[in-house]
Amino acid sequence: MEFKNLKSFVAVATHLSFSRAAKELNTVQPAISRHITALEDELDTKLFFRTSREVSLTVAGERLFQDAGFLLSQLEQTKQAVVRASKGQVGRLSIGYLGGATLFFLPRLVRNYIQSHVDIDVNLIELTASGQIEALLEKRIDISFSRPLPEQFAERFISKEVYKDKLVLVVSRDHPLAQVPSIKLNQLTDEPFILFARESAVGLYDSVIKECQLCGFSPRIVNSPRQMQTVLTHVASGLGVSIVPSSVRDLRSDECVFLPIEHLQSSLQLVMSYRQHNTSPMIQDFVELVEQDLDTIQHHMSR
Repeated sequence: MEFKNLKSFVAVATHLSFSRAAKELNTVQPAISRHITALEDELDTKLFFRTSREVSLTVAGERLFQDAGFLLSQLEQTKQAVVRASKGQVGRLSIGYLGGATLFFLPRLVRNYIQSHVDIDVNLIELTASGQIEALLEKRIDISFSRPLPEQFAERFISKEVYKDKLVLVVSRDHPLAQVPSIKLNQLTDEPFILFARESAVGLYDSVIKECQLCGFSPRIVNSPRQMQTVLTHVASGLGVSIVPSSVRDLRSDECVFLPIEHLQSSLQLVMSYRQHNTSPMIQDFVELVEQDLDTIQHHMSR
């Protein structure tokens, strides 16, 4: 049942006049007649009695007229919803993120986004770096804030650097090193290490191992939690030390102290990734919001 045919039917049924219906719809009377004929052919029934003097509804026409207003309203709402979706004004945006790495900027940008996209349902999903790769590939998230993608997947996505994250040492508040302004890695040769699990963050784990080996030792790893907050809890409890991205400081663990590491070569990128050939204005609008804020983010994270 075509929208234009139904609209013409309602106009004729309301005025019981083809000429007045044509005037209301700003068209010509033959066009109205074609629409009514097409609708009658589709329904296989007459909708109007027509004489040279008057137009009246048949029983079938009266029944259709009762429901036509609702049908037109539904069609109009559907049309508007489709147009709004095409403009990125309605839908669901799923964002994967690393907790501490995005705490400074992501909540603020999401608040700004929903103020101008009131009918977008934003879904934030905290995932490890490896979990975000899976979620991107399975299309469970639209945008990822994580570490650089492995080469075998990189060409399928657009990735943009948000900032570079330095590595820092984290110790418990009562650890002997907690009072020094900075440390050298070779001061940690005898320390037990709490390292974030490699399967959760390959880049971080491998960077720590590499830096320790460059200083002539392999870290004595006593535990490898899968959540960064668990790493901090273990360190705060005095079970070992850890090397973490500087952004983890934003998690604000009062029982931990974060220390710069001198002469460290490694840093970790945080990148924003989304699918190649993406045409969703909903996604593009959020990407542009992040790009406009990059200077502020990078200035904060370089401190």
